[in-house]
Amino acid sequence: MMRNDDNPITLDLFADEPPTTSGQIERIGQQAFVLRGFALPWLERLLPALETVLQAAPFRQMVTPGGFTMSVALSSCGALGWTTDRSGYRYTAHDPQTGRPWPDMPALFRELAQAAARAAHFEHFEPDACLINRYVPGARMSLHQDKNERSLSAPIVSMSLGLPAMFQFGGFERSDKTLRVPLFHGDIVVWGGVDRLRYHGVLPLKDGRHPRFGAQRINMTFRTAG
Repeated sequence: MMRNDDNPITLDLFADEPPTTSGQIERIGQQAFVLRGFALPWLERLLPALETVLQAAPFRQMVTPGGFTMSVALSSCGALGWTTDRSGYRYTAHDPQTGRPWPDMPALFRELAQAAARAAHFEHFEPDACLINRYVPGARMSLHQDKNERSLSAPIVSMSLGLPAMFQFGGFERSDKTLRVPLFHGDIVVWGGVDRLRYHGVLPLKDGRHPRFGAQRINMTFRTAG
């Protein structure tokens, strides 16, 4: 079992999965793809590693520079972790809550992210940061660009676990029309190149229960931040 201070995450590694579209690759942009069910074969090895990371760096809800508490709880692993507070958004080598370095990124995480990047035609992806987000029903992520990374030449690799979510993939202005893409347990979205700075977000998570994760969604995004 993985747990944080508020809500346990009970993981049944042998629950049945009905990934009817597993193995399909959907293009949502010129260099943006959804890899349906790509993570499913990795889960029995990946979830214990995720549990270990979250024991070292539990989820917490951070405050934006504008003073708003995020509805999504966050953690990180790797050489750099993403944080936000009233002073701004940034990557840090140490967890500001504990003062300790972020947990190492498990080798399996890196291998999965690199395999997904290759499937989306991005070779030589070297992630040094994994942001781990926890959504409960009602939690959302507003439209934003991932632009805190030092180099924008590497893609973003984003994996969904647990409850389904509606991903918004927009243009290069916040006001641009967005494509709504349903994401399910085990799906991975990869975007980079000409699509790297597109606005994206997640609509409020709907009520439900997933057989492995209960009433929540875990999102892991891999980046080359430093």
